[in-house]
Amino acid sequence: MQREAAPEGVPTWQARLRRYGYAARPQPGVRERLVPPYPSPSPRFPAMFGFSPHVAVRLARWSAWGGPALVALVAGVLRFWQLGSPHAVIFDETYYAKDAWSLYQHGYEAKWPDGADKLILSDNQQIPLSDDPSYVVHPPVGKWIIGLGEVIWGLEPFGWRFMTAVLGTLSVFLLCRIGRRLFRSTLLGCLAGSLMAVDGLHFVMSRVALLDLVLMFWVLAAFGCLLVDRDKARARLAAALPDAAALPDGTVPLHDTGPPDGTGGTGGGVLAGSRLPAPVGDRLGLGLRPWRIAAGICLGLACATKWNGLYVLAAFGLLTVLWDVGARRTAGAGRPGLSMLRRDALPAFLSLVPVALATYVASWTGWFATRGGYFRDWAEKEGQGGSWGWLPGPLRSLWHYETEVYRFHVNLDSGHTYDSNPWSWLVLGRPVSYFYESPEAGQDGCTAADGCAREVLALGTPLLWWAACFALAYALYRWLLRRDWRAGAILCGVAAGYLPWFLYQDRTIFFFYAIVFLPFLCLALTMLMGALAGPPGVTERRRMIGIVTGGVLFLLIVWNFIYFWPLYTGQTIPLDGWRARMWLDTWI
Repeated sequence: MQREAAPEGVPTWQARLRRYGYAARPQPGVRERLVPPYPSPSPRFPAMFGFSPHVAVRLARWSAWGGPALVALVAGVLRFWQLGSPHAVIFDETYYAKDAWSLYQHGYEAKWPDGADKLILSDNQQIPLSDDPSYVVHPPVGKWIIGLGEVIWGLEPFGWRFMTAVLGTLSVFLLCRIGRRLFRSTLLGCLAGSLMAVDGLHFVMSRVALLDLVLMFWVLAAFGCLLVDRDKARARLAAALPDAAALPDGTVPLHDTGPPDGTGGTGGGVLAGSRLPAPVGDRLGLGLRPWRIAAGICLGLACATKWNGLYVLAAFGLLTVLWDVGARRTAGAGRPGLSMLRRDALPAFLSLVPVALATYVASWTGWFATRGGYFRDWAEKEGQGGSWGWLPGPLRSLWHYETEVYRFHVNLDSGHTYDSNPWSWLVLGRPVSYFYESPEAGQDGCTAADGCAREVLALGTPLLWWAACFALAYALYRWLLRRDWRAGAILCGVAAGYLPWFLYQDRTIFFFYAIVFLPFLCLALTMLMGALAGPPGVTERRRMIGIVTGGVLFLLIVWNFIYFWPLYTGQTIPLDGWRARMWLDTWI
């Protein structure tokens, strides 16, 4: 049998594969790789419920916002249900709830006497707030936000938990929209938000007046802003590419064959004979990028909530310039890294770092505007003279305050019953008990003869976190071997919130700090569950198996959340039921 000759310009191995029915997948054009389009809404699902084709199409389009809103509504109902229970000051609420109140009263954190918690919670409430400044070790933004709920509802548990519940609900909506933009799928976006809505750690942190959920909200908002900025910057590059009619010989810009850039395309080179104009990627300035400035503000608010936002600022700054390198490579830049340095590096720095710094300093306005804050007059008294005397006194006082707080944080090594090593976080090695009581039979609704337990446990939904470990491994594979930029972005978010804690092995740290990177775990798990359904073009049987597998996993996670619901909400349950939920000895 005569061997088939390879068509001109096609490698021999491709010609051989064609004998067995192989056909290369069609490659998208440059514009489609710069800004992948959203799939057209499918009316099939609404039509299954008897809606007309016209109404089905409108419902499918509505789902882009309506789906995330519905998921957030469910999350909000769960988070606001009996928000004031337990009627107690639990865990570090004893610091942040009272500091938040004093900020709105004095503009700075003031001292509270011993026993203030009981006076605040008593039937005849007393608020024994003094004018003396209190030494606090976290910036004020999170406490300003917590205090807003106290201004509206009063200094009581519902009031100081109100704003964290609001931000917890909004963060679910944000994650739905971020997931939709990241995966170009409303369904996957809503899946990501739904996973976070039924995570126990996110649920508990949305119902206590601690700072870490506030920090997570600003980190997630910054990531969303950078994601929108990425799409808009790439859209400007795509719009600047010439049409076929504008090219010298009328040829159409072809897909390139250079190294992958992680967009689903193949890279930055062009086929021989094509007329992709490399100067577009090299010369085009992207002008004002307001979404990146908005990200700088969000990152400034994150740093002004807790200092570990600084690591996120550094990681996201690197991420956004690497995205610019990939965009310029796809747009034909001969040296995309150099083009990024010339065109994008300085604007990116100015949009993030100075904006974040200005936001951080502005967050101390109450401290600046009053004279009673801790170290407020340090520059005029103990800090006179020195090489920094040219700075305004309030700024020098703030700098001194910050250096003292830094020393406190790096030297915080006192033991705590619920501290944990970050190595154990992903497998939920040591959750934190915020509140625990042991009602006897006949007390607080306890009907068990052996007594009951009532606990608020900061524990992630176990099946979600354990599945997320496999999802992170899949994301590493997608990033390292398939150059998938989405996997790289997810891993960047996890690394920024997680890895810095390994630098402080001797410091007292807690599992609930992991709330900062929880949204990215949910995105990683969503990516894995989306992969189970298979890529476009798979058989119906393959897709059905994948969808059923992913659906079963999601339902198991929901069941797991329901099973641990009493431990998330402080419900009174028999002691045997409490013991049954202590799956690991380290949870006790």
